[in-house]
Amino acid sequence: MDLETYYYREELQEHSEVTARVAQELLTPFAALVDVCTTSLRGGGKLLFFGNGGSAADAQHLATELTVRYKSDRKAIAALALTTDTSALTAIGNDFGFEQLFARQIAALGRPGDVAIAITTSGKSAKVLLALRQARDMGLAAAALAGKGGGELRALADPLLVVPSYTTARIQEMHITLGQMLCGAIEVELGLAWSPTPTSRPASRAPRDAPGRATAGPRR
Repeated sequence: MDLETYYYREELQEHSEVTARVAQELLTPFAALVDVCTTSLRGGGKLLFFGNGGSAADAQHLATELTVRYKSDRKAIAALALTTDTSALTAIGNDFGFEQLFARQIAALGRPGDVAIAITTSGKSAKVLLALRQARDMGLAAAALAGKGGGELRALADPLLVVPSYTTARIQEMHITLGQMLCGAIEVELGLAWSPTPTSRPASRAPRDAPGRATAGPRR
């Protein structure tokens, strides 16, 4: 195999093409998700992230960006991942079945006005679908990041961001990109971070590694 021609460059080319389509197609649902999240947070609500496998890791990543910091030190933002409590996960799986993994936690922790955010490449996971149904029944907003056409999520999730790809790796890459964009937008909309607009950008900025300059982004 010609590594450069048939893998390295083709992977990056496909990534670029999917990124371009995301930029063109997902602004409206992304803005809707930012609005739903900030409305919830302003009202004392919280964000509940969940997903399987790599999407579980994304859920943990994004919840941490919000509870700790994203671009700069600021007030904590209420968010948690339903993928981290091994005692709860194993007890629910053992006592109620694997499909109840997230729905049971939403039943315990969710409140009307919260936002449940599913992360799934296929939109077909039974426990993800069940969790969103549980969220809707309880008066939570049920949102999702998906791909591969959206699957059954189209009837359940709103807002729904469907990455226009059927390649799992490309979908996952866009999910974490959109997720981090969501964190940044939430900070800005809540007035907790500088807004990256031409009028708000400082006239001159110190180099990134200049002495005495606070480093942007998480220190980890």
